[in-house]
Amino acid sequence: MDNKLTLKLNETVIERAKRYASNKKTSLSRLIENYLDSLTRDPNDDFEISPFVKSISSGKSIPANIDDRKARQEYLDFLNKKYQ
Repeated sequence: MDNKLTLKLNETVIERAKRYASNKKTSLSRLIENYLDSLTRDPNDDFEISPFVKSISSGKSIPANIDDRKARQEYLDFLNKKYQ
């Protein structure tokens, strides 16, 4: 059920928010509702992962002790050899 809410905001902020909402093709009410919802949502709420995302996930993880610079350099060396 939707209810009416009255807010007092700076006029400049309101105008910028209206332009932003218009550019995003949504209403200012919807924009504020989504923002407040994201702020107040319980971070422990479970959400459903789409079948597509499930299908592309490998279940593998990156080791915590990996050396990023070394891995990057090895990959660059591989590409250099490949495209010589």
